[in-house]
Amino acid sequence: MSRNLLVALAAFAVLTFSAAGIGSAFTARSVRTWYPTLRKPPGNPPASYFGPVWTVLYCLMTLAAWNVWRIGDGWSGATPAITIFLIQLALNAVWSAIFFGLRSPRLALAEIILLWAAILASTISFWRISPFSGALLVPYLAWITYATYLNAGIWHLNRAHSDSSPQFPPGPRGNG
Repeated sequence: MSRNLLVALAAFAVLTFSAAGIGSAFTARSVRTWYPTLRKPPGNPPASYFGPVWTVLYCLMTLAAWNVWRIGDGWSGATPAITIFLIQLALNAVWSAIFFGLRSPRLALAEIILLWAAILASTISFWRISPFSGALLVPYLAWITYATYLNAGIWHLNRAHSDSSPQFPPGPRGNG
């Protein structure tokens, strides 16, 4: 593999995992204090699942973007697809800021719908350049579909508190 390809792969990894880091910064405190107090919809996974799932998804996103860049002959052939990818990556980080930072499942639900649409657009644009790269984004799209269900369920189950304020009062809440 040429040095330029390795540099590009590293650059996509830094970009993708930077979004992960930004999201994590908003998530870290709330996931220990606020999130456990929320009522959750059926099928909410254990907290221990999220880290490994997101790690795999960010790796797949990195490989997909790098491969599209590589096959699309760098920026000359892949600019629109990579631009859509970067938009969805920004929306990914913003969702964490809204849901966990602002503690606003209602606003996060509107944002995750935009994120889902951006991921779909990214998947389609990647698929047109490289079906393999498009396929690498399908698990991400599936996970965000599931996350949209969870976000909607959390908002619905906790909306009596969330409609008046983005901060929920502490209290005992179960997972279902």
